[in-house]
Amino acid sequence: MAIFNCKGPIDAYCSGCNSHSIFTRYLAAKAVHTAADWLMMDRFDAAFTCGRNPSHRMIFTTKVDNVKRTMQKIGQYPSLAELSMYDVRKYGGVLAKETFQELKRAIGLAAHGVGIGSFVYLRRIFENLVEEAHQAAKSEAAKLDTGADWDDDTYQTARMTDKIQMLRRHLPDFLVENRVMYGILSKGIHELSEKECLAAFPAVKVGIEIILDAKIEDMERRKKLEGARKSIQALASANKA
Repeated sequence: MAIFNCKGPIDAYCSGCNSHSIFTRYLAAKAVHTAADWLMMDRFDAAFTCGRNPSHRMIFTTKVDNVKRTMQKIGQYPSLAELSMYDVRKYGGVLAKETFQELKRAIGLAAHGVGIGSFVYLRRIFENLVEEAHQAAKSEAAKLDTGADWDDDTYQTARMTDKIQMLRRHLPDFLVENRVMYGILSKGIHELSEKECLAAFPAVKVGIEIILDAKIEDMERRKKLEGARKSIQALASANKA
């Protein structure tokens, strides 16, 4: 109901502008304004116009049951999946191509009411992030000739929570501190209903995004450090010359 009672501006992705924009409620001359008005209709739309281009709109459609006196959202444009996809585009730079596609599939499935299927993809993403750290730990041990400090046989037979603890130096702090996420994802696939998975999806998705945000921050920090190192070396060489 909040979206239909909204009169103030909304910050949202505009598919027409292909960027975030400010939307305001569009009210036609004969627009309904109250719940009493809504209950006199079979269905109605709540439309919002883009601040950059009024021809760009978001529309939410509601079905009204006059007998049961209930209202149910039955559609929207752009779709929830399309609105959500814009914000995850930045993760394409820190995820493998297939893993990024799986993230988009998870969001798309959840937007269409498929909760268990969305959890399958989120768990695969989680496992891929852990495996990436596993390979980094093995590579580091080999390069530093510290193989004695890394027991891959123990790792392979460990539970996921223990694997994450073993890889803590190579994983974002948020993932290590919230490694129970994997148990939630697994329970969603094997035990929870579609409805329960859909209810839990936003929280788990945010958890994955926080982990990916940490990877982006680390990548940007490494780029800055490398750029600064090269600049300082260039300055030092110029001064010597």
